[in-house]
Amino acid sequence: MTFQRPTFRHPELPPNAAGYTRRDYEGGLSTLCAGCGHDSICNAIIQACFELALEPHRIVKLSGIGCSSKTPAYFLNRSHGFNTVHGRMPSIATGANMANRDLIYLGVSGDGDTASIGMGQFVHAVRRNLDMLYIVMNNGCYGLTKGQYSATADKGSRGKKGGVNPLESIDLCELAIQLGAGFVARSFAGDKRQLVPLIKAGLSHRGLSFIDVISPCVTFNNNPESTKSYHWVREHSEATGTVDFVPFRQTIDADYADDAVATVVLHDESEIRLHKHSPEVDVTDRRQAIDSLEDHKAEGLILTGVLYVNPESTDTHEILNTSMRPLNSLTEADLCPGADILEAINAAHR
Repeated sequence: MTFQRPTFRHPELPPNAAGYTRRDYEGGLSTLCAGCGHDSICNAIIQACFELALEPHRIVKLSGIGCSSKTPAYFLNRSHGFNTVHGRMPSIATGANMANRDLIYLGVSGDGDTASIGMGQFVHAVRRNLDMLYIVMNNGCYGLTKGQYSATADKGSRGKKGGVNPLESIDLCELAIQLGAGFVARSFAGDKRQLVPLIKAGLSHRGLSFIDVISPCVTFNNNPESTKSYHWVREHSEATGTVDFVPFRQTIDADYADDAVATVVLHDESEIRLHKHSPEVDVTDRRQAIDSLEDHKAEGLILTGVLYVNPESTDTHEILNTSMRPLNSLTEADLCPGADILEAINAAHR
């Protein structure tokens, strides 16, 4: 068996606006279990970056430990990458982001990596509104250690081993909204039509964008009694609306039904257009977003799509008024302005 992608590609593959073909956004062959939802998420990331015409060398991909954290090897092989230790991806992402704000940061984690050992790291990355897209591949179990329940497994859910989960689950989307994330969404690995626009919107939002993707573990948690299985999610999900991401550099030309449409303008002047299933849904209302999640949970449903957007979100750099230039470009004169300026700064605080 080979773990290298074939080098041959059709010579007439269409390039995007930046001159790259889809192949330029691919990585190595996946070593995950056949049918794993994580592979579908990887393909959605590849498609989103291709459609946005992002330059691969401007993207930084980061991960922790777990099945999900192996996936950066399977996409964007021409980008920067850092595989951290278990649960520590957010702190490495914070340091890299503070050093160079000009790059695009994509963090990939799992429900164990984020909701257990990495919970403290996740919480502080969100409350600082770090400028990155944070994707959790959520299968409700520890796939690398034989399928034990993770902290996101729903109470009463039954895994393939047969035991019922007796503990309450952590809803990472609710937590992200409460802590101040500027963009929060949930999707399903098997719904590429919804997931790709969500990833595109998350990559274009300034501040922390969080996407929780239900991604069934076909080996340990895909039985009918599991609330993270393909069958259960397809039967119990409801979308906030039909999502289409429209970059500002392209002509807005979408065919929508004559229902209520909410347009949310992001910081780079691009737009998320939402075909709302109910005129009462307002994804810019923080309180309503949390209430809607709880209402659907009480009915045994999973709410997907854009859950919350703060159009006035400010990222860590704006909050702290950091240098506009990457730190490695600063000279000694920039970092050591002299005794007179230092004295003026000290005098201002006396």
